[in-house]
Amino acid sequence: MQKITLGKTGITTWQNAFGALPIQRDDMDTAVQILRRAYEGGMRFFDTARAYSDSEEKLGEAFHDIRENIVIATKTHAKTPEEFRMHLETSLKNLQTDYIDIYQFHCVNQCYRPGDGTGMYECMEEAKASGKIRHIGVTSHKIQVAMECVESGLYETMQFPFSYLSSQKELDLVAACKKANVGFIAMKGLAGGLINHSDAAMAYMTQFDNVLPIWGIQRMNELEEWLAFFENPVQYTEEIDRYIQKEREELAGDFCRGCGYCMPCPAGIEINTCARMSLMLRRAPSKMWLTPEMQEKMRLIEECLHCNACMGKCPYELNTPELLEKNLADYKKVLAGEVQV
Repeated sequence: MQKITLGKTGITTWQNAFGALPIQRDDMDTAVQILRRAYEGGMRFFDTARAYSDSEEKLGEAFHDIRENIVIATKTHAKTPEEFRMHLETSLKNLQTDYIDIYQFHCVNQCYRPGDGTGMYECMEEAKASGKIRHIGVTSHKIQVAMECVESGLYETMQFPFSYLSSQKELDLVAACKKANVGFIAMKGLAGGLINHSDAAMAYMTQFDNVLPIWGIQRMNELEEWLAFFENPVQYTEEIDRYIQKEREELAGDFCRGCGYCMPCPAGIEINTCARMSLMLRRAPSKMWLTPEMQEKMRLIEECLHCNACMGKCPYELNTPELLEKNLADYKKVLAGEVQV
């Protein structure tokens, strides 16, 4: 397992990190057991957010006695300076710490800058000067905004979706981060569940000496799969390359990444689930996709207003209504037994 340095932060850590969004679905005891096992197994970087319900509290409970041994990144989705300061104090309390290693603006739609009138970047500077945060980061799902943030020179880390299914635009963003000495934190390394081979996912990341993947982990068996790479590191071989090329060919074209930027839908459609249904049925088959509740969610596609608001908000410029219709048609064939998955 190789180590990487997150750009100008100087933070050096194993290229195998913990994404703590899913542990909000665990009870406290289970979450703490998973987090402590992650630490014991070699993970040192843990990413969470104020928006992830009680995820921060679980990290605080798990690590308050070994705080100096780990790196914690968290996020604020605040839109005003007042909200920013409230989020920061809440995060410090929840995490049971007096500092946050990397504090990130969460899913931004703009590049906050000093003097832009929002006061938001000034809040980051104020927090850093006081020692409450050590490094300023940002996360986004919009490639243009992400690139602007990197090129601004104002941010020390960029967190963006990145996997072996990523396009050239994402590869260009990774390259831009390296050139600007900005640490790149890769979220959605499994493309929201579309990638189901951890060895290929991990091997792909090892090609980039400036990329830190954070794997979303909810269960102990999932964790053990990632921890195994500490003992048995993977390399990007010709065999894995052939496999990834085949995967890319299968998933070529438009597919929903599940980021949720299109939500909420005025017709009540759960777009970031329904627009991925065909792929999920085949790549992550489960009875849960065919429950009465899920069937009702898919049925709502028939009530689409064709307002196209989702298209305007999609960072990947998908024709979302058309994609929903295709998924519904395929789903009906599966329910009727015309298509086996």
